[in-house]
Amino acid sequence: MIGNQKDIARRLRSVIPTRWFGDSTPILDTLLGALGAGWATLFDLLRYVERQTRIMTASDMWLDLVGLDFFGPRLLRAPGQSDESFRAILLKNILRPLATRNALIAALTDLTGRVPTVFEPANPCDTGGYGGILRGGVAAGGGVGYGTAGGWGNLSLPFQCFVTAYRPHLNGAANLSGWAVAAAGYGIGALEYVGSDMAQGQITDKSILQEISNVCPVGIVVWARIAS
Repeated sequence: MIGNQKDIARRLRSVIPTRWFGDSTPILDTLLGALGAGWATLFDLLRYVERQTRIMTASDMWLDLVGLDFFGPRLLRAPGQSDESFRAILLKNILRPLATRNALIAALTDLTGRVPTVFEPANPCDTGGYGGILRGGVAAGGGVGYGTAGGWGNLSLPFQCFVTAYRPHLNGAANLSGWAVAAAGYGIGALEYVGSDMAQGQITDKSILQEISNVCPVGIVVWARIAS
């Protein structure tokens, strides 16, 4: 392998005149091996440093520094999050569309895995309208009906929207028995104590609200609700 101890020791040996030593050189081999170990460590360090200069290969705390350089404190690695997972989030957010309704929906969908509901009271496509033109039996404004489609519009609420974001689905603790189940008992069967940390996802309500704030432009009002 290029750059390891044996490779560097071999390279050093190759530049030493062969007539200086015999066929068996245990002392020289030990000395060259020691030198090779030090240079191999430096070579590995240089390769590690080179990887940290690109977001596609950065790792550990250096990937966190990449995130700080691009986004500051608003996009941090979640506790226990792997490099690959955090890298994917960084890459997706570097060129993420912002300041539009579709951008908000896409951002929340990427974050939670669930499509949010967005309602703009000044947008006829959300509210429908009385006497709207029918196209194929459906009102052009998206349809309207009590408890069925649409909602109460209000032109006195411009540049405002109501967003219902949904928490991610949690896997919980799979393949375990519960109380009053005959499949397990103390010291036997698929039974264990489960803490709240085993059921919590990495996406908190605070991170959902922060994502809404990150995407939406200045000058609008977002009324947010988080549902399960």
